[in-house]
Amino acid sequence: MRWLLAVAFGLFLGLTSIWLPPASADAEALPQADIGGLRKQAFELTRSGKFDLAEGLWTQLIDALPDEPAVWSNRGNVRISQNKIEAAIRDYDRAIGLEPLQPDAYLNRGTAYEALGDWQAAIDDYNRVLKLSPDDPAAYNNRGNAKGGQGDWQAALKDYEKSITIQPSFSLGYANYGIALFEVGERAKSLQVLKSLARKYPNYADVRAALTAALWETGNRGEAESQWAAARGLDRRYTDLHWVKTVRRWPPSLVTGLDHFLNL
Repeated sequence: MRWLLAVAFGLFLGLTSIWLPPASADAEALPQADIGGLRKQAFELTRSGKFDLAEGLWTQLIDALPDEPAVWSNRGNVRISQNKIEAAIRDYDRAIGLEPLQPDAYLNRGTAYEALGDWQAAIDDYNRVLKLSPDDPAAYNNRGNAKGGQGDWQAALKDYEKSITIQPSFSLGYANYGIALFEVGERAKSLQVLKSLARKYPNYADVRAALTAALWETGNRGEAESQWAAARGLDRRYTDLHWVKTVRRWPPSLVTGLDHFLNL
C-alpha cells in the first residue's frame, strides 16, 4: 500500500511504500495471534506517526521473521521518519537482498538517498522500480524530485508529467508539475495548474505557498497576499526560506519569489 510519508526531517515529497506481505512459512511456526497482533500494532503506530514505538515493534517482528523482506522495509520507513537515514538504508538493503524483484524497497531506498542528497543513487533506485513496474507514478514523481535536486528541471518536469499521465488523480504529481512549470518559464501554465489545485485542495499548504511566490513574481500582489494568509495558517514552515530551499527543495525561481514576498 503506497502512502505519503510526512517524515520528521520534512522530506514529505518522497513517496515511500508500506509493504504488506503474504503470510510466510516462518510465521506459521510461531503463534499466529502474536505475529498478527504485532504486525497490526506496528502498522497502526506507523500510520499515527509514533515512529519510535513502531520501530521497536518492527524490530520484534524482524527477530521473529528475519527472512521476511517486508518487515525490514517497513522498519526502514519508520527509521527514515526519525532521520535515521543510514540505518534505514541498511534495512532497505536487507529487504532487497531477500527479495530483489520487489520494487517497494528500491522506492523507499531512493527516498533515503534523496535525504542524503545523493541524487544519482536515488535516480538509480527509481530506475530499478520502473524496470520492475513501468507504470509506477510514485517512481516517476520521486525521480523528478531527484532530477530537480540535480538542477535539471526540464527532466524533472517530464517525469512529473509522466506521473500524472499514468495517474491523473495524483495531486502530489500535479503540484510538482505546476511548480516545475514555473521554473522552466511556463508561468501562465504553472499558475493555471496551481490555481486549479488550490481550488480542489484548499488545505494543500505547498500549493498555496507556491502560488504566493508565483503570483508575487507575476505582479498579482493582492492574490499573493490572499494565498499567503492560507498557506501560513496551514504550515508555518514556509516562513523559513532555508527550509523551503534545502528541505522542501523548491526550484530557485520560486524560492526567489517567496524571498521577494517575505522581504518586501
